[in-house]
Amino acid sequence: MNVTGLLCLLGLPALLSAQPISEKLSRAMARLEADSQLQHALIGFSVADATTGLPVYRHAAAAGLAPASTQKILTSIAAYEILGKDYRYTTEIGYSQQPQPPGNGYFVIHPSFDPSFGSARFSSTRPENIFREIAAGIPRLPGGKVNAQCRLAPGTDNAVTLPDGWVWEDIGNYYGAGAQPFNWQENQYDVVLASGPAIGSPVRLVATRPAFLQQQLSCLVTAAEKGSGDNSIVYIPYGPEGAAIRGTIPVNEPAFTVGAAVTDPLTVFSGELSRYLDAAGLLRENPAPANDREETGYAYTVLYRHESPPLDSLTYWFLQKSINLYGEALLKTMALKKALPTTTASGVNVLRDFWSGHGIEPSALHIIDGSGLSPQNRVTADALVKALLYASGRPWFASFYAALPLYNNMKMKSGSIGGARAFTGYQRAASGKSYCFSIIVNNFDGSAATLRNKIFALLDNLK
Repeated sequence: MNVTGLLCLLGLPALLSAQPISEKLSRAMARLEADSQLQHALIGFSVADATTGLPVYRHAAAAGLAPASTQKILTSIAAYEILGKDYRYTTEIGYSQQPQPPGNGYFVIHPSFDPSFGSARFSSTRPENIFREIAAGIPRLPGGKVNAQCRLAPGTDNAVTLPDGWVWEDIGNYYGAGAQPFNWQENQYDVVLASGPAIGSPVRLVATRPAFLQQQLSCLVTAAEKGSGDNSIVYIPYGPEGAAIRGTIPVNEPAFTVGAAVTDPLTVFSGELSRYLDAAGLLRENPAPANDREETGYAYTVLYRHESPPLDSLTYWFLQKSINLYGEALLKTMALKKALPTTTASGVNVLRDFWSGHGIEPSALHIIDGSGLSPQNRVTADALVKALLYASGRPWFASFYAALPLYNNMKMKSGSIGGARAFTGYQRAASGKSYCFSIIVNNFDGSAATLRNKIFALLDNLK
């Protein structure tokens, strides 16, 4: 080999590493599109320079695709701006005392859409701490004891809670819990199952937490092969049938716990409060039913005002654990902030108007919820990148960035629903350049886990 040829060969790795990032991404995208798993798929991919905002690479980046939970990026950023990172929900709990007998009456709750009330994620929101604060105010009431009946304050409606477009298989499960004015323990309860050693054998319902919900659920789950994971689905009551859990869990599981959605959190709260007060000796024996309305109206003594953790703390769990309830609560809270009806539709209009005012054309956001759970949502990869670029220049950016999960050693939000897999986030390359990116894949075949690794191989070009 002559000297010129040798020098060319030695310089090849440096030449390849110096190739524009756009060329690397273009070749990687071609490989991904040629993969048999994506033969019928649609892929939207957008990358921008995080410093200049200029496009780096685009592939079908203006196509509206189901973004799954990467849509939470849009909701959380808008909430930071509209509500403020220090925003706190306030829930007021009082007791309406009826004249006779002493202690007769009911709790009156002024809710605020707080999605963290009763959550185990924060010390201040845990049920035992909330109950202790409520109990501390009871001795100053006439009679020193109470009924545990709970009512929402006048004008509070806890009826319609689910966004349009959520599917039947989702809404009975923990991730399909609707956001109500009054939420309790993230509107979830645990179902504990036990499976035997034989594949296909019936699974036994061991318990629910709270226990009194067990009588409302029938178990039709069977055992599947070891390592198959949680493939159970909870279905809420429909027609004459009660709630049921179907599907499979792995064999040889003595206490396999799955999450289900609570549709009436006020009843669950009331039952748990009653048990706490009874154990504390603060519950009236054989209480008389409270009248529907006192002659003096809904006058009550405030026992406890609860403040949620600040919004940036709520956003951390919203993005880290992809809690759909938080997104739907934030959507309705933003509507409330704008003095609009506290409905999903109003919140969606606020969200779209916000982003329309910050460079995202309305036609790029066909959305119907705040969490991305509906398969009817359509968002472009370009829109998500524009949202990331906007956030990077805001004073609260550090807390937003910290809330993003770490996947594949990259700070990004993931999304996954039936037939959709997506990732949206930030990456600093070894060269020192920083990128904002979003990739959305719809209508793929095969395993979502397998596709994830193929997407990571594409995104590795940004490192």
